[in-house]
Amino acid sequence: MAERAATPSSRVVWRALSVVGVPSLISSVWGYVDTTIKWCWIPNWLPSWCPTSQNHLQAAETKMLRCVRRACIKQFVPVSPGNLLWTLCFCKDGTENNPPLVLLHGFGGGGGLWAQNIDALSQHQPVFVLDLLGFGRSSRPTFPMNAEGAEHLFVESLEQWRVKMGLESMVLLGHNLGGYLAMSYAIRYPHRVKHIVLVEPWGFPERPDTEEADRPIPVWIKALGALFSPFNPLAGLRMVGPLGPTLVQTLRPDLKRKYSSMFSDNTVSEYIYHLNVQCPSGETAFKNMTDPYGWAKRPMLLRMEQLPSNIPITIIYGSRSNIDSNSASTIKTMRPSSHVEVKLIRGAGHYVYADQPEDFNNCVTQLCEKVK
Repeated sequence: MAERAATPSSRVVWRALSVVGVPSLISSVWGYVDTTIKWCWIPNWLPSWCPTSQNHLQAAETKMLRCVRRACIKQFVPVSPGNLLWTLCFCKDGTENNPPLVLLHGFGGGGGLWAQNIDALSQHQPVFVLDLLGFGRSSRPTFPMNAEGAEHLFVESLEQWRVKMGLESMVLLGHNLGGYLAMSYAIRYPHRVKHIVLVEPWGFPERPDTEEADRPIPVWIKALGALFSPFNPLAGLRMVGPLGPTLVQTLRPDLKRKYSSMFSDNTVSEYIYHLNVQCPSGETAFKNMTDPYGWAKRPMLLRMEQLPSNIPITIIYGSRSNIDSNSASTIKTMRPSSHVEVKLIRGAGHYVYADQPEDFNNCVTQLCEKVK
């Protein structure tokens, strides 16, 4: 997710709207619609507004994983209070004693998106793929409304999952939001993490006070950004109802290309659709963790000194990504006596693991081989 600064003019627009009570009215109405009825269903005597269900999502995930050759154990792992984390376990005989690799997907994602990586990454160590709380097939509870509370629930669910799975420690790899949560977890439970792998991580830099002079944001975009800030990021996908699958295929044709070696149909776009038109639980939590234009309310760089220096970090970016990689340089500067390595995958965009899966798999495998 691109991270840009809110400018004085955008703040003026938002204050003007606030005076007449527009934001609170929009937030209240949207909260009722998007949270209470979740844009998923209309009355029972009418067909579903969004053509989805948990069975649809399960079937879409099964199609995503049909090309994975490694045997898989699938299970719902209970975490308090009364939630379940959907987990896929892959382990080759003879690798059980090697440090496990845990994969955390990004915003709007799910475990099935690692389909091109699982076989290669599980060649030398157990691999655990889970749907984050509030996403995928995991439980979708109501998160705290404040950023700190939402982050805490994400992290504690991961720790409870680790305990239930009996993992002493792990290599923790996270993409996008998953990278942010991986770092947050490592800060809170450093003795459980052997190596952190951040793949195009979200939420590390602070929001700048001023707009970049060479990249001005048009006023109309600022106004729209202010007007729609109370809305969940993917609310429009639920709003269009039965047109949603076509909308995903139209707006994201790149998804089909990223997985063209595995699928020739719309398997990936169908999976993305069913992931994101269920109850917007994790989506709402993410929205509450962000400021306008996608900046984190609790930037991770401000907490980096809390991470023990003995925990190594590898940061992976795509050479064609629009994500600012300056955070990697900042982390190296902040941790002069620690192992911080930055990897650039040529020809890859934000979805590094899908754009160049072979290079990504080799990179991760090599670093895991060094973990004791």
